Amino acid sequence: MNPSGEPDSLQAAQSLSALTTLKVGGPARHFVTARTQSELLQAVREADAREEPLLLLAGGSNVVVCDEGWPGTVVHLQTRGILREAGDGSTTLRVQAGEPWDDFVSLCVSSGLAGLECLSGIPGTVGATPIQNVGAYGQEVSERISSVRVLDRHNGAIRQLSREECEFGYRTSRFRGSDRWVVLEVVFELLPSELSEPLRYAELARALGVAVGERAPLRAVRDTVLALRRGKGMVIDAQDPDSVSAGSFFTNPILDQDAFAKLTSRVTERLGPDDRPPAFPEADGRIKTSAAWLIQRAGFDRGFGEGPAGISAKHTLALVNRGGATTSQIVEMAREIATGVRESFGVELRPEPIFVGHSWEDAANRPAAATPVTGEPSADGL
Repeated sequence: MNPSGEPDSLQAAQSLSALTTLKVGGPARHFVTARTQSELLQAVREADAREEPLLLLAGGSNVVVCDEGWPGTVVHLQTRGILREAGDGSTTLRVQAGEPWDDFVSLCVSSGLAGLECLSGIPGTVGATPIQNVGAYGQEVSERISSVRVLDRHNGAIRQLSREECEFGYRTSRFRGSDRWVVLEVVFELLPSELSEPLRYAELARALGVAVGERAPLRAVRDTVLALRRGKGMVIDAQDPDSVSAGSFFTNPILDQDAFAKLTSRVTERLGPDDRPPAFPEADGRIKTSAAWLIQRAGFDRGFGEGPAGISAKHTLALVNRGGATTSQIVEMAREIATGVRESFGVELRPEPIFVGHSWEDAANRPAAATPVTGEPSADGL
């Protein structure tokens, strides 16, 4: 213990901006790095014993931290380790939560293990993927997760939750929006193969020169996905200013039939009878439309904004920090866009990143959504 009575592992006033891909956010009151699972458990339990707010931060790729920072303890997750077990027709990989996600995908591809190749290039760590049920180019991580090892902060127990117990849905799970669970390890079941899973995403299939439903070599799929993402500024690159973002900032709206009919009417009234909003039918009868399409038609194109916060020059859905932007400026830009879409088309956009220390709803001073919608990450390969 140090003279203040706090554990020696704690550091004070650690800025969080350098630990996020958007490069915004104030300091944490306390900061500790966990490099092993035992250090992670200890850090969480000590913060809980102090009754202090806890934030787990790993890759920092899907968070928007407020300018004031975090009033409690931030645990920087850097646990490492991959254990491989051969099974009957499949391979099991037990992966520590702090393993960098894209390094893990690269390892799977080079080892001839299929099932995650379309998820190449996504920033962040393995432990974050089940929380959001990360998906890209027709694959979802839940399809290859067999179980997740977690700490239950309600009772201090360590549990192994099956795929069914994780309650995966469209970009969600039982972990999302809850501070109860700490992901310690993710267990994947992959198939030995030099070919990909059947390709489901038309853009990727076209780029590979194959039909939807066909397979392609794992390495070719990974390389093509990386190229597509890089073209959208969605591969973290110190040389690419458009990659200083939190990925897609808004989700694609999913509307019921009546709401989509109202949207179509407003689009044709505003843009002309030949213009129609994109429509992607959902299994439950609802219709998903494109947030990027709505944003562009509302007058916000790539490169929009003159200050330090703006829209990516490569991707309409990504808000970027051009240098020196504050969280308030990023959120102000996001609200301007959301307001423009709502006023133009009556659809309420929802943010995709997790807001830390602040809330999209609480900070808004606006009327309720004009149409009933839910959302999922945009169908742009993210």
